[in-house]
Amino acid sequence: MPLSGFDIFVIVLVLVVVVTIAMGIRTVPQGYAYTVERFGRYSRTLTPGLGLIVPYIDQIGKKVNVMEQVLDVPSQEAFTRDNAGVTIDAAAFYQVLDAAKASYEVADLNQALLVLTMTNIRTVVGSMDLDQLLSHRDEINERLLRVVDAAASPWGAKVTRVEIKDILPPQDLAGAMARQMKAEREKRAAVLEAEGLRQAEILRAEGQKQSQILAAEGRKEAAFRDAEARERQAEAEAKATGMVSEAIARGDLAAANFIVAEKYIDAIRALASAPNQKVVIVPIEAAGLAGTLGGIAELTRSVFGEGGAGVKPVRSVPTVTGGAERP
Repeated sequence: MPLSGFDIFVIVLVLVVVVTIAMGIRTVPQGYAYTVERFGRYSRTLTPGLGLIVPYIDQIGKKVNVMEQVLDVPSQEAFTRDNAGVTIDAAAFYQVLDAAKASYEVADLNQALLVLTMTNIRTVVGSMDLDQLLSHRDEINERLLRVVDAAASPWGAKVTRVEIKDILPPQDLAGAMARQMKAEREKRAAVLEAEGLRQAEILRAEGQKQSQILAAEGRKEAAFRDAEARERQAEAEAKATGMVSEAIARGDLAAANFIVAEKYIDAIRALASAPNQKVVIVPIEAAGLAGTLGGIAELTRSVFGEGGAGVKPVRSVPTVTGGAERP
């Protein structure tokens, strides 16, 4: 059965309605923002999710990536303040915060950020010496970030980080720097070695000092002990002398004979035991020695009693003259 004109009209109308509804529904993926233009003018921004626009009046303008992105800055030559040429590689990280500004305030956001970053790298490098440039990379990153972020703010972008990837000085300059570093390390090694030797000498001197102090204290203690022993010996001798004096005062000469005999025997023993004496000459009368020994015998009898047991009579001691004995 052929379709009438009315049926065709209804079918066309349904198709137009379906297409119109489809044109008014937009799905925005996560991490993106779509700008809506009404008759070619910015109207609003669609956020991630389901969005509706007016068909035939509104249309999608720019699809803007609002995730953080990395911008690879190509290598470039730059000169430091002391006219040293270096090659610098860098990278910039940014994120679009305002899709409308990023779409309509700048023609190409990536190109604009790239040129801005390269220009400011040359500016920062030209204001620093080579040594400062190589040792203050964090300061360079901070200065670049501050300048580039301030310049990108009107474009609706936020520069989060600017990182210097590599700084390459010329080959001849790199060789000179390597030699300088080697010399500096050798200097520090020599200083550390000298400091170690100095510390060792100090410790050795301290040890010797402590040893001498302890030895001196030992000698001091020994001297005190010897002095105390001599003092006690002197007290004992003084006490013995006093007792002998009292005995003599009472008319008892046996004690005096005992003291004299003891000193006499000690003197003879010292002469006989001398290492450099082989012949002992005693220039003394035998009778005197016999008398002295007789006094000792008398003292002994007075102690153990008259005719005490175990006391033998004293024989006369021969006199030694020139190494020959004489009866």
